[in-house]
Amino acid sequence: MYAIVDIAGQQFKVEKDRKIFVNRLDAEEGALVDFEKVFLIDNDGAVKVGTPVVEGCKVTVKVLSHLKGEKVIVFKKKRRKGYKKKNGHRQYLSQIQIEDILIG
Repeated sequence: MYAIVDIAGQQFKVEKDRKIFVNRLDAEEGALVDFEKVFLIDNDGAVKVGTPVVEGCKVTVKVLSHLKGEKVIVFKKKRRKGYKKKNGHRQYLSQIQIEDILIG
């Protein structure tokens, strides 16, 4: 059983007991959070597709930790002009575990 759900503005394919990294959530570590924007549910071959969301369905997740992602180097250069700009960025992430997928 899996579902396609909108978490923090991005769509993820989630399954029960799977751990994923998402953009930072406004929740404490260890808190349970419900997401009700479920776009698709596949229950052993029985597929429900929402228009745009499946009514009465929700995904419950547990926030495991807040962390920062790997460093991404942003380098800009214009040739023959002497212009070079180097910048780094680390995205704020949350690690979550899918606790339950409720079908309505």
